[in-house]
Amino acid sequence: MPSWRASLRLTCTRFPKLMIDGPYGAPAQDYREYDVLLLIGLGIGATPLISIVKDVLNHIQRGESVGGTEPDGSGKAKKKPFMTKRAYSYWVTREEGSFEWFRGVMNEVAEKDKDGVIELHNHCSSVYQEGDARSALIVMLQELNQAKKGVDILSGTSVKTHFARPNRRSVFKRIAVNHENQRVGVFYCGEPVLVAQLRQLSADFTHNTNTKFDFHKENF
Repeated sequence: MPSWRASLRLTCTRFPKLMIDGPYGAPAQDYREYDVLLLIGLGIGATPLISIVKDVLNHIQRGESVGGTEPDGSGKAKKKPFMTKRAYSYWVTREEGSFEWFRGVMNEVAEKDKDGVIELHNHCSSVYQEGDARSALIVMLQELNQAKKGVDILSGTSVKTHFARPNRRSVFKRIAVNHENQRVGVFYCGEPVLVAQLRQLSADFTHNTNTKFDFHKENF
């Protein structure tokens, strides 16, 4: 055999070493294990969180246990209890037209969530915060339309749109005060820019209050 063929055969058998890790589940897949949910979406990152909102609403409406099983001591499997009793959703987007994406879900929550389990907060960050003279006119129109028709002029639903970004520390403080001794699942989906702040807030309020905040993220 020619030497170049032997050399070629030897070279071709030197494959790289591959290392495979995973599989990984979705960060928000275990949300059902928490008493309270804090859902924070940035832009299109609201998409997986809206799915959680719909699931919470459906389960609470039916009064059923969530899917999944656990042993009951007799060798048989039983459904896990549905832990979530309260959900807070904060969605921040720059474009008011984005609210059309989930208008149907927002209307459904407003119509069917009779006990007020789900609290929706929409924030349009391209408008100056309430109290700023530059947003006074749109605030006035918003209030008039809400009072007359019960519909927000930006979202086109009964869910009022807030202006500017929410004060996240105030959000965490309010939940900690209202849900002492409970476990809060904090789920964020969006650009990485907020990850460090939300993780730190979760740690701070866990250490300084009786409420435990577990932070989960999904970036894009």
